[in-house]
Amino acid sequence: MVDENALQELRSEAVEDFLKTIYILQRDYALVPTSLIAQQLDITPPSATDMAKKLSDQQRLEEPLIIYERYKGVRLTALGESIALEVLRHHRLIELYLVKALGYTWDEVHDEADKLEHHISERFEARIAEYLGHPEIDPHGDPIPTLEGDMPSDTHLIGLDEMPLHQRGTVARLLDQSPEKLQYLANKGLVPGVDILVTEREPYDGLTHVVVDTKTHILSQSITRTVLVSLLSERT
Repeated sequence: MVDENALQELRSEAVEDFLKTIYILQRDYALVPTSLIAQQLDITPPSATDMAKKLSDQQRLEEPLIIYERYKGVRLTALGESIALEVLRHHRLIELYLVKALGYTWDEVHDEADKLEHHISERFEARIAEYLGHPEIDPHGDPIPTLEGDMPSDTHLIGLDEMPLHQRGTVARLLDQSPEKLQYLANKGLVPGVDILVTEREPYDGLTHVVVDTKTHILSQSITRTVLVSLLSERT
């Protein structure tokens, strides 16, 4: 049994942000380097290492929140992952609520959700989810973890930079959610749910020609790598 009192004492905003960041980075790393976590959280590498050591050595808990391997990196335990998914669920529900109920634009919600995700009650979370119709994705196409702590799979998605020529697809998810990138993508019409067609990919610089609503846009790899697409079966 987990010592709930010890767990609540440990669950500061900094700890929850640390676990959430590891979860997101685990998509690309079996062991997430602490230097990368430091970069994402805008803290010093020694601070990230100290946090990793702290969370991997909790005597009062049945299991630690993370596994830390010196000079290699960290990964979440089942307990650490459950907390990360709870925080992510709060974050993504809040983002969608801000857009749907309060009229925020999708490039404004991330920082607001970062501030609020640590403080809403489970009752308030349930009310938001009910109001929104128990959604599965947030405004950026990111999957919202279920109340039971399951993350919907998006393994069927591919990057726009890998999308086959002359095959239609639907924009499903945006990996880079900086306000500048989101504003740029919105101006091009590249938002979740829109159908697109890749007509040309230039061989040396990776520029991709994409048709969105009859308009052709030429996109760099730095953009296409951040757009995830669900392919449609129809070919033109």
